[in-house]
Amino acid sequence: MAVELKIGDYVQGKKFASLEHDFKGEIEKVYENSVLILIKEFTKSDKPVVDEYNHRAVVRKGDAKLIKAGPKVATTPEPEA
Repeated sequence: MAVELKIGDYVQGKKFASLEHDFKGEIEKVYENSVLILIKEFTKSDKPVVDEYNHRAVVRKGDAKLIKAGPKVATTPEPEA
């Protein structure tokens, strides 16, 4: 069974398109089959591409490797009216 990714998780993404190396970052949004990653760690030679992508990348869930789970958010039930 695959690990369920959620907002706040720190992941490693595989290189793609113009990026020549893998990168690491925090998940900002989770879609059905992919995640939006805020790129925080990358190889210096990839800086122009990362800047062009505004430090964000959409990656397939299968290509995102969980490094550190984000903090658990406590959910409180909404009061009934």
